[in-house]
Amino acid sequence: MNMPLSYWFLKLQAIALLIFNRRHDALARFDEMLDLKPGDRYALASRAHLLAQLGHKPEAIAAQELLARHYPDLSASWFNLGYMLEESGQHEQAEAAFRRALEIEPKMDRAWYGLALVLIQARRFDEAVAALKKNTELQPMSPFGWYQLARVHVDRQEPDEAVKIIRHLKGFEPKVAAQLERETGLRTAPSACTS
Repeated sequence: MNMPLSYWFLKLQAIALLIFNRRHDALARFDEMLDLKPGDRYALASRAHLLAQLGHKPEAIAAQELLARHYPDLSASWFNLGYMLEESGQHEQAEAAFRRALEIEPKMDRAWYGLALVLIQARRFDEAVAALKKNTELQPMSPFGWYQLARVHVDRQEPDEAVKIIRHLKGFEPKVAAQLERETGLRTAPSACTS
């Protein structure tokens, strides 16, 4: 069988194996695909994703780093690397990966959010606020950025700013607004007096 045909046969096998939840066998097929085409984007990305799903974090990160090295202008590879690094507690490296994703694609709202999370972990609240404002600008109806932004304002001793966000969230995500009220003790409207 010639190389292109072998590659496609392995790819079809990997997809079928994934459908039947045979992840380890699919991983072996991705490895074989990479033997045939060492820098193949699909196989590299699939392998990294599958390793992460299997809980092999160090190997998944190494696979994602390899993908980012092979495709340095692919923002998604840097975002995914940042996400994996942040999840494993490697915040400095995650910050660098998220920033690289944003150099390539400045409007990647998920990368702004990921960057904000690592900045919050580093207690660099001013930078986190800037990143979260960019995230909420790009994704105004997602509660995640708003939630984190309110939390950062609380951490910065700016309850009035957090209350504004809670009011805003009540308009489209009342459950998240209520959660913030419970967690922070902040209220956006006075409670009714009972006599």
